[in-house]
Amino acid sequence: MELGIGIGWRPEIAHEVEALAGIDWVEAVAENLCADHLPDSLVRLRERGVTVVPHGVALGLGGADRPDPGRLAALAARAELLGAPLVTEHIAFVRAGGPLTASPGLEAGHLLPVPRTWDALDVLCENVRIAQDSLPVPLALENIAALITWPDEELTEGQFLAELVERTGVRLLIDVANLHTNHVNLGQDPAKALDELPVEAIAYVHVAGGVEKNGVWHDTHAHPVTAPVLEVLAELRSRVDPPGVLLERDDAFPPARELAGELDAIRATLRKAAPPAGSQAPVGSPARTVAVPAAPAPAPSISAPPAPAPSVSASSVSDAARDRTAVAQTALLSALVAGTPAPADFDPARLRVQSRSLAAKRADVVAKVAPELPEILGDGYRAAFLAYAGGRPMSGGYRRDALDFAEHVLIAGGPADPVARRELTYWWRDRSGSRPPGRATRLIRAARAALVGR
Repeated sequence: MELGIGIGWRPEIAHEVEALAGIDWVEAVAENLCADHLPDSLVRLRERGVTVVPHGVALGLGGADRPDPGRLAALAARAELLGAPLVTEHIAFVRAGGPLTASPGLEAGHLLPVPRTWDALDVLCENVRIAQDSLPVPLALENIAALITWPDEELTEGQFLAELVERTGVRLLIDVANLHTNHVNLGQDPAKALDELPVEAIAYVHVAGGVEKNGVWHDTHAHPVTAPVLEVLAELRSRVDPPGVLLERDDAFPPARELAGELDAIRATLRKAAPPAGSQAPVGSPARTVAVPAAPAPAPSISAPPAPAPSVSASSVSDAARDRTAVAQTALLSALVAGTPAPADFDPARLRVQSRSLAAKRADVVAKVAPELPEILGDGYRAAFLAYAGGRPMSGGYRRDALDFAEHVLIAGGPADPVARRELTYWWRDRSGSRPPGRATRLIRAARAALVGR
């Protein structure tokens, strides 16, 4: 089906999205939706005939573990609730450790790049097939932005995506802002990636803004779309007419007129970049209108890959590849969130940038899911959270992280202001249930001390 021009639906801009002219469809973060009912705004949009696509962020299909059945069932339930024509996720890993490495589980709280190796490809393909079998509609996967790259990669991004499509029949969600990010940060040519990937497998396209700081491009989704990102969109449009193009914005939401202006810029870029009727598209990059079928056309095979695929059976590859992938991803994630040494051949400076970025994202998201914490702690919230996050990896979701942070502050004797300490104590006790979640005796003593000091 043709999707058209869309925008990412977020609760903060629900009213603005409903009022925007010319919106054909919206995308909603799947994990932010309840499984049994929809926000009123999405109900109204659906009643108007606006398509809603659920966009998952937590499956971690590029991780060493097989997909969690509960997460797959939740994504499937949201697709059915929305009557969606497809669901989307990311080519990324978001957690590591656990039984495969006999180590504590680690949560990244962010999308991290999968190494473009035959091992990682074998693991990803099996995970994708598991997901496809569990979902009621077709699946499309998004390329992600990266601050770091894995050493000794065996495939380019385009080759990796082409092989993934050929093996699994999965659709692609191409984020042109992420291609630009990887161009600035990793020196990867967006045009080369577009030449190599199977454009006929594209389900739709993301466009988003970011900002450059100290030579590093940050894919923030909180800044306006820049001219270089629109240039990558034009490169893509010169090769294919995508079924849908969507503007993403996740924070620092501008007035509706600015969102409308960005959508107009996207429309203008698509018009200008479209090849003239009857013209010859670049060799290897045919420009044509593409629908979203239930099963994609065969993807082109990869020619002359940098390294040959290992010649072992599928079952033995799966087990061995999962073990190797688990060890590598756990070592990297541990360096990023737990302060362990950088794995061999990684750029330590880039790892530090990525580590700071992960901690900052944790602080921002915790402030959203638990807005009382920055209210109670005031200007000291961010510094206190970053100090806490420096040696304490996430072990669960962001709500668990908020409770653990509050517990940490109380045990350390903070905050210094007695009023703030009482408020934080009450907040923690109200949300942690009848029994404290850990280090109970020390925390109870801290809470009692605060109450006595009233």
